[in-house]
Amino acid sequence: MKRLLLSAAAVASLLAPLACDLEKAGNQLSADHVMVGTLLATPRVDVSASAMAGFDAGTFGGDAGADVISLPAQTAAFVFFGTKSGANASPSGVSGANVELKAGSEPGVALTADGSGSYSRSSNGESGLVYQSGATYQFIATESGTRYVGHVEDSPTKESITAFHPPEGFVRLAANTAFSFDRAAAPAGKDRTLGFVTVVPLSSDGQKGEPTYSNVPTSPVEFLQLVAVPATFREARVTIPAAAFPKAAQTYLVIFQAVRMGGAETDNLFLGSALLAGTAEVGIFRTN
Repeated sequence: MKRLLLSAAAVASLLAPLACDLEKAGNQLSADHVMVGTLLATPRVDVSASAMAGFDAGTFGGDAGADVISLPAQTAAFVFFGTKSGANASPSGVSGANVELKAGSEPGVALTADGSGSYSRSSNGESGLVYQSGATYQFIATESGTRYVGHVEDSPTKESITAFHPPEGFVRLAANTAFSFDRAAAPAGKDRTLGFVTVVPLSSDGQKGEPTYSNVPTSPVEFLQLVAVPATFREARVTIPAAAFPKAAQTYLVIFQAVRMGGAETDNLFLGSALLAGTAEVGIFRTN
């Protein structure tokens, strides 16, 4: 009997963490506050003005003279914080919260309220909002003295895409033509990171236009759908549709974000909350 009691105690001790996890998941599933957000970084890109004009010149590293136009590195954070009523209801934004982004034990960086539950901040490399590979990021919203916390663990490093860097220095592509590329294999024992693509036209003086294509989620509903079916964004082969390159004799930036997804950390945040953190590889494309 004593041995049986000891065995039961051992089983109970093993099941206790699982019971706590199940209880936490149950609380998060019924929570009425939801958070979705992104922390995305793009590196500095040096583009040859000759390449943008269609001549045989590529991209250069560093200061290579007047021919080079430098696009500064940028880190941008966005958070939507809201409430929902019912499993299928669209979230309503919560205004007036204090929202910050925190990397590990470092001080938090406050985000600016944009209205309707949206909060954001961007940085061109100055102190404060700087992307750190391998960090655990907390997305924290405080409303009426209550903290709601989501997190992303082990933010990824830049994923190199060989197809973005041919010997010429940029990719030549016929306008209205799809472009496919292969991603690197996932590290041993880990899932491949999520991959998102944005295509942006560049003017001859390096000014960015409006994206011609992006599959980065932007609405709360799209974030919730991402939680349900993330495998679509982990495929080894990625195809950018032809409509992303609509104009001939045009230079485009193709930005590929390697992203890790996190979610709710505190019990009072909905289980379907989705937080993304990642950094980009950039290719220069010139259409014929």
